[in-house]
Amino acid sequence: MKKHIPLAILLLAISFYGVCQNPKASAARNIQGLKIEFITRQLKLTTEEAGFWPVYYGYADELAKARKEQTEDLIANEEKILEIRKRFRPEFKEILVSDQRVMKVFQLDRDFNDMLKAELQKREQQKSNQ
Repeated sequence: MKKHIPLAILLLAISFYGVCQNPKASAARNIQGLKIEFITRQLKLTTEEAGFWPVYYGYADELAKARKEQTEDLIANEEKILEIRKRFRPEFKEILVSDQRVMKVFQLDRDFNDMLKAELQKREQQKSNQ
């Protein structure tokens, strides 16, 4: 009987760990990884430009916060997002050097989000068709 106690504790711990895993957090990490790969490839970031990512994460966090605080006033929401882009533009330029690459960051961010939305809509449609 005493031999089975450690095995039972181990099995209980493994099942508890599995229940505690958050599938949404795991999916978010996967999406974040895909976004990093997408932007890195499109911007052709070098190892010298590694300082880009901390700045980008700050930018992405502020955008997410602004989007969560959305109001019914679409123009006010867009102004808030534009203000964030203006504020981060010099920081991006310091790392990426050219205005073209800085503007590409903003475009790539939109492109990735559009691709993600399209993929989610496609999957939802496939679910409803089954």
